[in-house]
Amino acid sequence: MHRLRVLIHTLVFPLSLYTVAGVMAAYFIWHGVNGQRGLKIGEEFEQKLEQLRFERNLLKLQRMHWESRLALIKGETVDADILEEEARKRLGRAHKNDVVIFLPAAGAP
Repeated sequence: MHRLRVLIHTLVFPLSLYTVAGVMAAYFIWHGVNGQRGLKIGEEFEQKLEQLRFERNLLKLQRMHWESRLALIKGETVDADILEEEARKRLGRAHKNDVVIFLPAAGAP
């Protein structure tokens, strides 16, 4: 009986404590990597953020383009080329000197 107690105190008890500590460490490490605020989520967040920054830059370029076109139309003097281009586009017309190329419809063979 005495040997059993010695065996429990010297081997089983420390081994069980190490096991519990290892399980707890594994739990926290797993959640640190895969959890709701873990490393993997952080990487996905950075990728999404980079994609949104790229999209924002594209939208800024589009806005600058449209602002420059509006500046030509707005004001006291209107750029005649821009006005004529916009009128043709909206009315579906072409000038007699324009070259018109008819493309097949998207669904046509």
